[in-house]
Amino acid sequence: MAKKNRMSNEINAGSMADIAFLLLIFFLVTTTIAEDKGVLVKLPPWSDEPPPEMKLNTRNVYSVLVNAQNQLLVRGVPMNIEELKNNTKIFISNPNKQEDMSESPTKAIISIKNDRGTKYKTYLEVYNELKAAYNELWEEAAMAKHGKNLDELTNDQQKEIRNGIPLVISEAEPTKFGEEK
Repeated sequence: MAKKNRMSNEINAGSMADIAFLLLIFFLVTTTIAEDKGVLVKLPPWSDEPPPEMKLNTRNVYSVLVNAQNQLLVRGVPMNIEELKNNTKIFISNPNKQEDMSESPTKAIISIKNDRGTKYKTYLEVYNELKAAYNELWEEAAMAKHGKNLDELTNDQQKEIRNGIPLVISEAEPTKFGEEK
C-alpha cells in the first residue's frame, strides 16, 4: 500500500517568538516614559534625634494655613492667593520697619501648613507664590547692589544675594481632613 502525501494543516510558528521579541524591543525603545515633575525641595538629612528646641520670635514667622476648602489664612487673616506674593515680600523685607513684620530677611521664616483635603493644585499655587516672592526679592537685591539681573551675576555674587535673603520655607505636618476651618 502506497503512502499518500498529505499536506499538514499546521502553521510553522518557529519564528513567531522571534517576531514577538523584536516587537517588544521596538516598543520598549520607542516609548517615551513620562517623568513625574514635582516640587524640587532640598530636604535635611534624616536623623533619629528630635530637633533642638528653638525659640522663635513670632514676629519673624509668616504662617500660611490652607484648609480643606482651599482657603488661605495668613497670620490669622483670610487672604487670596493673588495677594500672597506681595504680602510675603513686604513681610520678608519689612521696608517700613513695622513691629509686626520680620526683623530682617535673614530671620524671616515662612511656615506653610495644609489640610489633607487641600487640593494639590492649590498647594502648588501657594508654594509657587511664596517662591516667587523670594525670586523677586533676589532680583531686586541684585539690581540694587550690582545693577544686573540675578542670572547675569557670578556664582559668588548670586550666593551673596541669596545669603542676604535666605529661602526659608518650613512645611508643617498636614492636619486631618477638614480639621483646619
